[in-house]
Amino acid sequence: MELYNQLKGLADKIELLKDKIDTEESTKHAFTLPFINILGYDTFNPTEVVPEFTADLGLKKGEKVDYAIFQNGVPILIIECKHWKQDLNVHNSQLFRYFHVTKTRFSLLTNGIIYRFYTDLEETNKMDEKPFLEFDITKIKEITVKEIEKFHKSKFDVSTIVDNASNLKYTREVKSLIDEELQNPSHDFVKLFANRAYSGRLTSKVMDEFTEIVGKAFSQIISEKVNDRLNSALNKEQEKQQEEDHVEEIPKNQIETTEEELEGYQIVLAILRRKLDKTRVVHRDTQSYFGILLDDNNRKPICRLHLNGGVKYIGLFDKDKNEIKEKIESVDDIYNFESQLLKTVGFYDGE
Repeated sequence: MELYNQLKGLADKIELLKDKIDTEESTKHAFTLPFINILGYDTFNPTEVVPEFTADLGLKKGEKVDYAIFQNGVPILIIECKHWKQDLNVHNSQLFRYFHVTKTRFSLLTNGIIYRFYTDLEETNKMDEKPFLEFDITKIKEITVKEIEKFHKSKFDVSTIVDNASNLKYTREVKSLIDEELQNPSHDFVKLFANRAYSGRLTSKVMDEFTEIVGKAFSQIISEKVNDRLNSALNKEQEKQQEEDHVEEIPKNQIETTEEELEGYQIVLAILRRKLDKTRVVHRDTQSYFGILLDDNNRKPICRLHLNGGVKYIGLFDKDKNEIKEKIESVDDIYNFESQLLKTVGFYDGE
């Protein structure tokens, strides 16, 4: 989650600054170097991040790649950077030459917004023509962050990345092919289904009809699956709300609010007052937990205090409203979760 937030922060910075970035060099400093820092590498340590790394090509001396990241004295990733407006498709041949003369297994071609990671799956020490990982940092997804994390200094392992690279690369290729077929079904793709669904002779007229049918069928399947997922999520939310409403139906005289719970509420209130009016932070006690809500709304839980058992917990909430319990020794430990509490109310206020 921390890496995702750091990458999202860089993406926000890029959107804000890109129209003021006029050169390749400023792209490197404003976009690429912060990305390297996020991966845990010290851009001010010349034994770790080497700018203008020499990659001599036979008789052609003095060829340099923009950056090389080193680990234990060995280059593990070479990086070639272009201006953020540049189309990367015309630049991978340059990186291809650099890759061949270095000892690294990985290379990165980027314009600070689009990132393409390459390795040598098809032929040893020869960079593949297509990347195994590609993403737009301004449209970053959590599933992609898990792959980027493998390049973090604290987790970097050549074997782990290479073993996974093949799966990533060919999954990406297949997804691309499927998308093409859905957009514009090929003759062979249509014929595959027509042969199974139609017992007659596949004339040109029949194939034309099935081209339309296949395209329409796939569109309907996708639409139905999306609706099923949405309905499933909605039903779960309704069930959750019904459970919470049921809890609230317990007579007040059966619920005992303790001094410790009220003290915990005051601490949460003190943390949030720098960001919210105190009238927006409301507590509701139940038999299971002491809940603290935003705007007195069950759908906006800030945290839950579990203080009446043998072990004390604070329940924190992520952006999907999943409760994450953290053990505490006393209510004073609530101060340790200041950033999480502020972040949670930020989710509800659209920050």
